Amino acid sequence: MPFQTPQFHLRELLDMVHDGRIQLPDFQRPWKWDDERIAALLATVTRDYPVGVMMALETGGPGTRFKPRPLSGAPVGRVEPELLLMDGQQRLTSLYQALHSEAPVETMDARKKKLRRWYYIDIDRAVNEDIDREDAILSVPEDRVLREDFGRGVAYDLSTTENEAAAGMFPFRLMLDTQKTMEWMFGFTAGDPARQRLWTRFTSKVLNNVGQYQIPIINLTKDTPKEAVCTVFEKVNTGGVPLNVFELVTASYAADPAYFEEKGKDFQLHEDWERIFNGLAANTMLVATSRAGGLGNTDFLQTVTLVSTYFRRRGRKGADPYSQPAASCKRKDILDLPLEEYLEWSPRVVDAYHWTARFLRRQCVFQVADIPYTTQLVALAAIRTVLGDETDSDETYAKIARWYWCGVFGEQYGGSPETRLPKDLEQVVAWVRGGREPASVGEAIFQEARLGTLRSRNSAAYKGVYAVLMRQGCKDWTHNREPIDERIFFGHQVGLYQIFPKSWCERNKVSRDKYESIVNKTLLAHRTGQLVGQRGPKNYLQSLETDTGLPGNWLDDIIATHLIDPACLREEDFERFYRERTTRLRELIEAAMGKSAIPAAVAPESADDYESDPELVA
Repeated sequence: MPFQTPQFHLRELLDMVHDGRIQLPDFQRPWKWDDERIAALLATVTRDYPVGVMMALETGGPGTRFKPRPLSGAPVGRVEPELLLMDGQQRLTSLYQALHSEAPVETMDARKKKLRRWYYIDIDRAVNEDIDREDAILSVPEDRVLREDFGRGVAYDLSTTENEAAAGMFPFRLMLDTQKTMEWMFGFTAGDPARQRLWTRFTSKVLNNVGQYQIPIINLTKDTPKEAVCTVFEKVNTGGVPLNVFELVTASYAADPAYFEEKGKDFQLHEDWERIFNGLAANTMLVATSRAGGLGNTDFLQTVTLVSTYFRRRGRKGADPYSQPAASCKRKDILDLPLEEYLEWSPRVVDAYHWTARFLRRQCVFQVADIPYTTQLVALAAIRTVLGDETDSDETYAKIARWYWCGVFGEQYGGSPETRLPKDLEQVVAWVRGGREPASVGEAIFQEARLGTLRSRNSAAYKGVYAVLMRQGCKDWTHNREPIDERIFFGHQVGLYQIFPKSWCERNKVSRDKYESIVNKTLLAHRTGQLVGQRGPKNYLQSLETDTGLPGNWLDDIIATHLIDPACLREEDFERFYRERTTRLRELIEAAMGKSAIPAAVAPESADDYESDPELVA
């Protein structure tokens, strides 16, 4: 990645900011330095101390076109920049507003309260070597009157040039303007020899430092690939929020000349995603209205990229869905996704995500928190987009459901999905159309002993267990006329409750590993869970019979829909219950995956096996 590192005079840099030759790529976040940091930066420059290297990207390259925007405070105009500032926004914006803009600096205090401030340097204190330079910097309000004693007194009134000169407070806004500095100087010295000598020292120790100040800038050439730009920005922006690929694509699309020529405006990817997000939020469970969890904007772009590359590269020499898939969705592919491809495929991907939501409901996944893997939905929506109505046949639907559950119980999407997603798209499509079984189905393994380590909803397999339990028709123990469905799930606040309650287990010396596992939990309505409480099964079964008015054998039949032997509850035989339910849950998972699990006797497991991967921690 070729680059140069020229030195720029501060005056030249700020002129380039002012006339638009230096701008920001639109993915850069807003400027937000506080008053104290700006004063410290100004003190550093007046000392001629380094403020660090900045980084910029040359414009004009076909692969690095991003929509530009001026630095905060600079004039707004549709000027094509020469450089896009990648690193140094906070420093250069602070210097521009304080030294060049002729307007108060837009900043904030330590409590994030917005301020508009002018900056001055106390001439007498600035030349005193015993005084720290930062103590010579003065920040004053927009009206240039610095008040004290809770606003009842005035420490400095710098509202006129005469007042500034009389107080010996030189304004930073004039520091790089030679003509205005000379005019200010005449008012300050006014023929006073002592002040003339003071000014000479001030010029030597402060003004010359600022006038000659240079900043090195690493210039990335215009041939730098977008992926490298993204990587570089992440490396230099470690103190801020990591750069999202979506923001890079947004800035790239907004600078698309063909779209602007046709529509007379820039394409705003953020606005398009907002529209898509609102539609998904209103009609599916795929996104969280709090914006935390669920399908994200980068997931959506990844799906579009998968579909786009699948169709663009079909027939490519050497492409084989079972060894070298044509589709791809790595960061580079997303960054290279043309706007016209996004516009072509995104509506179909949106439709596919609505189908995906309906698919999940049929699998008894009813809310965003219960989606085992959001990343797996990227492949699922891409499969639907490619196959279209072909997914609606019973045979195809069954194959897709089997692939889905193999991914969940095989815990295949816990790591980086960039390699698995293209393979799953192409191999599932090929399987549906008569090809051989996808690798993700053939390689999926579920170990029976894993059930004993599933103890919290952080695990995809944990979420999968209670979904397939609903899918096979379990009924609530009080609201029991029909199996738990979406209406009952939300209407009766269904959640997971321990079958042998914690207090009973502790009294009877049952190990925590067992009583906290998914084997000892089942789905019950909130009111039913309250009836179960912390009593032993014998007691709560009597309460349930009284509450429902059901004979014991009828209640036993309902309990059995949860793959529980009711005799184990009535006899309070935890060990037999645990052993038999483990077997039944294993069989349920085998049915979903369409293949046998590995018995616990063959492959025992412990929670320690999963501690390194938070997605798999039980």
